[in-house]
Amino acid sequence: MTGNVLEVRNLAVRLPGGSDRQHAVEGISFTVGPGEIVCVVGESGSGKSVTAQAVMGLLPRELKPVAGEALLEGEDTLKASAGRLRDLRGTRMAMIFQEPMTALNPVVRVGEQIAEMLEIHTRLSASERRARAIEIMNAVHLPDAERMVDSYPHQLSGGQRQRIMIACALVLDPALLIADEPTTALDVTTQAQILTLIKEMQERRGTGVLFITHDFGVVAEIADRVVVMQHGHIVEQGTREQILTNPQEDYSKMLMASVPSMHPPERKPVEGETAVKTTTLVKKYGSKGWFGNGREVLAASDVDLHVVRGETLGIVGESGSGKSTVARCIARLIDPTSGEINLHGTDIATISQSQLRPHRSKVQIVFQDPYRSMNPRRTVGQSMVEAPMNFGMPRDEALKNAGELMELVGLSADALDRYPHQFSGGQRQRICIARALMVNPELLIADEAVSALDVSVQAQVLKLLDGIRDRYNLAMLFITHDLRVAAQICDRLIVMQKGVVVEQGATQGVYLDPQHEYTRLLLDAAPGRGAQFGALAAAG
Repeated sequence: MTGNVLEVRNLAVRLPGGSDRQHAVEGISFTVGPGEIVCVVGESGSGKSVTAQAVMGLLPRELKPVAGEALLEGEDTLKASAGRLRDLRGTRMAMIFQEPMTALNPVVRVGEQIAEMLEIHTRLSASERRARAIEIMNAVHLPDAERMVDSYPHQLSGGQRQRIMIACALVLDPALLIADEPTTALDVTTQAQILTLIKEMQERRGTGVLFITHDFGVVAEIADRVVVMQHGHIVEQGTREQILTNPQEDYSKMLMASVPSMHPPERKPVEGETAVKTTTLVKKYGSKGWFGNGREVLAASDVDLHVVRGETLGIVGESGSGKSTVARCIARLIDPTSGEINLHGTDIATISQSQLRPHRSKVQIVFQDPYRSMNPRRTVGQSMVEAPMNFGMPRDEALKNAGELMELVGLSADALDRYPHQFSGGQRQRICIARALMVNPELLIADEAVSALDVSVQAQVLKLLDGIRDRYNLAMLFITHDLRVAAQICDRLIVMQKGVVVEQGATQGVYLDPQHEYTRLLLDAAPGRGAQFGALAAAG
């Protein structure tokens, strides 16, 4: 038995025949000590999650460990039987997944899901399991645990669901906690709370943590040591200070140079024709009638904004602040309750769908998840030509334009005959941007369009969006919870809280001299705010 909680030695996992390389990971060696947080970073496809799944015994059938050891407190999990792995999971090692809504059972109360771990691995009675579930829920700082223990996952916020996942993982005090991108989809304040919680649990219980992420802000915030992976190999590893301030490998330097800075550049005010303007825009959900039980939710309240051609207006705020509601009202994907939406001289807030149709091409939207945005059964070319053909463009002309736009976003026109699953996440997002441009919009809405991408791919897509805005003189409405991204791409910024605009102004002014307490809270919560790895890597 070693002194480490986890020791991975020369791990290799073979890929199925016909893959782009022979091994998903090869020659992987690193350790996690008691009470230590080791962050594994790298782009999609680097082998981060495969390594974690191999340790946990969760690899899909087509992936097989063919060499190496994964020693959990001295016991090789690669050689453990299925029964032994079930015994180890929860008691000595546990995992937090990226998306809690898919990891939790939607039809089972969250308290029962925590208690299930205790039912499998202990002899506690039902009442004792419930009491222990409430105890661990209090430990992860969930509000009113006695009531929430009987809630279903859909009744909780994203941050609360992630806390439930952490509670499930820690209820039996495992020696090793593996966290696979647990904060990627969370807003900055919730992300800061989850990171603080993981660090607090690790310090209190002496748990070793293997933290998989592509966010270097997170690395700067919590890592003791860092492992950098590329194409299934470890290219560099060392202490946080060594990797962030003095990376030795070009790949590490490239990753850190791709991290957007928290310091906005000075931008000249953009003057031009107003593309869209909202006046006292209001969106309410629910009703005052018998069936609405008298409950109304004010998702957006008296929102005034405007975007001119050639300008990027950012909207930032926590989940539930109303950012996406405003965007969907402007695109008329949902109907506003009241107010005006002036699009190129026409108020589209209340007009019918038939009257709205000629204006549809003026506003296009790029969503967060490009895979869900495209029909998996249709080729990329079929998806791209659909909208212009609906507006009367001949098919041959639409295909020609599609090919040109594919080249513009850095892809080959030959790829039009391929399906969405045949592209990487970054490539799919580029295709969605190209598809949005097919109808020559005046306003492009990007709703968390880069939040799930690796830092290097994110940097490429942001540069692409900036170039497209300038080339087509587009107005862009950029919705994000990532304050680093907002700092670099937005000319002006709107800060929303609970449906209300609490602050707006030039991006640099908002960052350097925030006027509202909520804005200061958001900026202070950004992980790794004071870290200078991006500038140092670029200078190096």
